[in-house]
Amino acid sequence: MGKRDNRVAYLNPIAAARARGPAPNHGTTIQDYLSRPRPSWEEVKEQLEKKKKGSKALADFEDRMNKRWKKELEKNREKVLGGGEKKEKDKEKEKKEVSVDHSSSSSSSLSNSDSSSSSSSDSEDDDEKKKMKKKKKIKRSSARKATDDSDTESETDSRVLFVYICKEKHYMDEKDGRRKRKAERSHTESSDESDVDRDAESTKKKRSSEEKEKITDKSKKKKKKKHKKHSKKKKRKTSGSELD
Repeated sequence: MGKRDNRVAYLNPIAAARARGPAPNHGTTIQDYLSRPRPSWEEVKEQLEKKKKGSKALADFEDRMNKRWKKELEKNREKVLGGGEKKEKDKEKEKKEVSVDHSSSSSSSLSNSDSSSSSSSDSEDDDEKKKMKKKKKIKRSSARKATDDSDTESETDSRVLFVYICKEKHYMDEKDGRRKRKAERSHTESSDESDVDRDAESTKKKRSSEEKEKITDKSKKKKKKKHKKHSKKKKRKTSGSELD
């Protein structure tokens, strides 16, 4: 019986790979990474300018708030220092002047009531006055609306900035919490490793002490056995000499 042929055909892996051809592309390659779209220097400058504008908007908001606070402080100071009394006096003076004007106009109208021309002129003057009053009212209402719109815009800006600041604070608090957790975990892991090392050292010491005790016990037992054998030999020698 002859030996079995256990030989296996050898394939050159490099030649086999060449015969297979190029491998299909699965996903991105290094060339795709190198030929990726990158922003130009102008686009980078625009992004930096946008960031700076954001900081300018915040500064403008702070200036507006400072102006508001200044106005409120001035009003409170006027009230405290007697500004309210001055304003009341001014209003009373204005009322008196208006009443005097009305009385003078009424007296002039009574004196000129006989003439038709004077009555027509008075009616025209009244119409003009009414028109002027209407114009003043319209101007005041438009000014109030403009102030209200500016207040609402400033309030919306303040709300948006307040929400943005709250989100940033929340994000920073989450970051700090994650860092603290990581530090606590690392501290606990290090403490656990130190405890394990201590336990291992203590076990090693116990084993070494036990081994030393065993060795000492064995040496003591050997010495006792030798001493017994030596005493038995001495007894035999003494008994033999006595028999002789």
